Amino acid sequence: MPTSAPPSGALAGLPALGREDPELPARLARSAAEPGAAAEERAADVVRWLLARHQANSFRVTPIPFQRLGQWSFDPDSGNLGHRSGRFFTVEGLDVSVSDGMVPRWQQPIIRQPETGILGLLAQERDGALRFLMQSKMEPGNPNLIQLSPTIQATRSNYTAVHKGAPVRYLEYFVDPRRGQVLADVLQSEHGSWFYQKQNRNMIVETREDVEPHEDFRWLTLGEIGALLRRDLVVNMDARTVLACAPVNEDSPGSLLTGTELLSWFTGERARHEVRAELIPLAEVDGWRHGPDAIEHHLRRYFRVVAVDVEAGNREVAGWDQPLFEPCRTSIAAFVTRRFSGVPHLLAHARVEAGFLDTVELGPTVQCTPENYAGKPRTERPAYLDLVLAAKPSGIVYEARHSEEGGRFLNAVSRYLFVDANKAGVPAEPLPGYQWVTPAQLGALVRHGHYVNVQARTLLACLTAGAVRL
Repeated sequence: MPTSAPPSGALAGLPALGREDPELPARLARSAAEPGAAAEERAADVVRWLLARHQANSFRVTPIPFQRLGQWSFDPDSGNLGHRSGRFFTVEGLDVSVSDGMVPRWQQPIIRQPETGILGLLAQERDGALRFLMQSKMEPGNPNLIQLSPTIQATRSNYTAVHKGAPVRYLEYFVDPRRGQVLADVLQSEHGSWFYQKQNRNMIVETREDVEPHEDFRWLTLGEIGALLRRDLVVNMDARTVLACAPVNEDSPGSLLTGTELLSWFTGERARHEVRAELIPLAEVDGWRHGPDAIEHHLRRYFRVVAVDVEAGNREVAGWDQPLFEPCRTSIAAFVTRRFSGVPHLLAHARVEAGFLDTVELGPTVQCTPENYAGKPRTERPAYLDLVLAAKPSGIVYEARHSEEGGRFLNAVSRYLFVDANKAGVPAEPLPGYQWVTPAQLGALVRHGHYVNVQARTLLACLTAGAVRL
């Protein structure tokens, strides 16, 4: 592995656009530097508030057979499952071939949602600290229904009121960001295994206007959010991906690779992988059974497509029905970490997912559902999986369970980890397709779209908010 002097400023090879607020990284650092005991006390108060908001509203999610879907139906020709408005999303089929992988070809259901949604955090300097307006939001797929979300999370169909519901609160700050200062604005992918070329606009906008929060919203510092990220099932996926885009620090002194070397390696990974992913009719997907209550794999692995009926007293629409993807087991997403000359590095994986717009994005060292590989020989199991699973508590730097996108996935929970490479026995020399990067390098890449996948962004958010310190 080459050792070179790091680039100064933005990651070399990507445009250095300058920064209107040169003090922003320091302001974010102060917001994250919440004293431990105080942050934990406030985190406990937020959890009580979330419970109170849950009790103050009526929520219900009921599994139903497909035939009871009122707004959705299967197309008689293709078998695709779609909304009668033609908006929101469709469940279709995907045929995939890859040039380099343990499974060279497969077919599966996939969510196709061409429209770009907005995931937005409103920020403001309050009481001497930069704070973020967080929302207590119910999503039908969350195991505990209500979690902490960004200020807004809305598809174009939602915020243009296709559902004929109430307007999205605080939307005006993101559709007209001239009302504030844009701190981050980037298109990011969602789960490439379950979405076909899906992306959302991740935004952080700072306002000087007097914003009085609605009862379902609350101003929190980064440190308070970091304390909540140490708890299970509190901070939702949409909040985590936006937090990862916060421009905390783009300088990376002591990195093993320069920015140009890192980009050259990553470009080489994209170039060497050939991926063909073609949409096909859902009715023609091979290896999946279509039943009255679910579409599932014939081995009952991976995930199922199911339907639910929803009541939500404080949402833009009080009731609806929809399909959801339900994974069969808990997945794992783990970064292995090691210090080189005292500088923390993360072992990133150039990961192919069929739904990505650009073939490859950087993911965690390990990202999979371990049960899908039960009984398989080591050569057919993901690299580093066994070392991460065998890590002793002393080698686990961070661990929490977080849910994935609750608006599309049912009970999708992942075990997120940072694992010490030395204590887990992970060699310093990376395998092909893996590379050591610093958190700052990863943070610089995430400021540009389609470089860092959503699972890696969750772990980066934990670093940004101070939930874990390497």
